[in-house]
Amino acid sequence: MNLINIKTHVSNGTEVHAFACGTISKPKSWSRLVCQGQSNELSWIKRDGSLGRLRCRNSQPLRGVEKTKKLEVRAYTEEQEALVLKSWNSMKKNAAELGLKVFLRVFEIAPSAKKLFSFLRDSDVPLEQNPKLKAHAMTVFVMTCESAVQLRKVGKPSVRESNLKDLGATHFQYNVVDEHFEVVKFALLEIIKEAVPEMWSPEMKSAWGEAYDQLAAAIKSEMKPQVST
Repeated sequence: MNLINIKTHVSNGTEVHAFACGTISKPKSWSRLVCQGQSNELSWIKRDGSLGRLRCRNSQPLRGVEKTKKLEVRAYTEEQEALVLKSWNSMKKNAAELGLKVFLRVFEIAPSAKKLFSFLRDSDVPLEQNPKLKAHAMTVFVMTCESAVQLRKVGKPSVRESNLKDLGATHFQYNVVDEHFEVVKFALLEIIKEAVPEMWSPEMKSAWGEAYDQLAAAIKSEMKPQVST
């Protein structure tokens, strides 16, 4: 069986143990894992909503818990990590170009999103030539991809806590909402698909999508007014 990292998410942010288990085999008719209460007992949730018992041998405790609205176990597999790493290794030499393409796609889908960027509001420079947009786009793209590559190893998005707080505060200040995150996700996946068409698959889409969702959730958790010291 393949190694699967399991992280336990709790609504109050309390750190609990999760497990790395080498004996999990997910039946096709079942959809996701849940953790029962505060115990270490795991079950699959079937697509009809019923529970199926899961047995895990040789489990090892891990740390790394994120806040969500419910107690839930999410897995990021070796296969997902390998797909992300393979595609990122192919893309990183073109990170600046691809990052810009992501943002141009975002603005194509949602033109009003340009208003969220102060350096674009009064600029007459074409978007594809704007140096500030280019720099910002590359930074965001590289951060997102590097976080995805490190997700399984680190157990959470690998963004420095201070940077994460700044990102959260900035997104809060400019009234970024869930729909904006979804547009960026769509654009990101489309650009990656176009960048590595020979590698692209439903599994790769899922791997990148999960990594993005976890980074977005981490940023959203810090979306609050910045406290001055």
